[in-house]
Amino acid sequence: MSGEGGLRGRPAAVSDVAAITRIYNQGIADGTATFETRLREDDDVMTWFGRRFPIVVVESDGEVIAFASTSEYRPRECYSGIAEFSVYVDREHRGQGAGRMAMETLGEAARRAGFWKLVSRVFVENLASRALLRDVGFREVGIYERHARLGDAWKDVVIVERLLAG
Repeated sequence: MSGEGGLRGRPAAVSDVAAITRIYNQGIADGTATFETRLREDDDVMTWFGRRFPIVVVESDGEVIAFASTSEYRPRECYSGIAEFSVYVDREHRGQGAGRMAMETLGEAARRAGFWKLVSRVFVENLASRALLRDVGFREVGIYERHARLGDAWKDVVIVERLLAG
């Protein structure tokens, strides 16, 4: 999928693992998008591959600058068409459309993989991510208060969902 500014979304490949790890670790270090605190190694990210859950990347001039991934929502069979998602953009490329391209590419990949819904949770104060998700068709369902701690602080999260066409 090609977009504005020379951005191109595509399915992730094992050769993208180092770039995905680097971008994810930026998100962990920033502390604005995930409760995770342990930096990941390439081997950790490698375990995301080879399952039914799509992973996509966004390239600019051949460099991976963003990714979006899906994972299991719940193990019960009745939820098999729902996937949790994450999206991360390299610090140097935020606000330039890469997040939008990642989510558009992921939505199509998830629909083709048989998913009917994507869900996630976003820190209440992460206004940029909330705006992006609204722009690509997600709705805010509600707020989980004191969902988890990040460092010494309790964090609230907004629950988001998007029904996939098809």
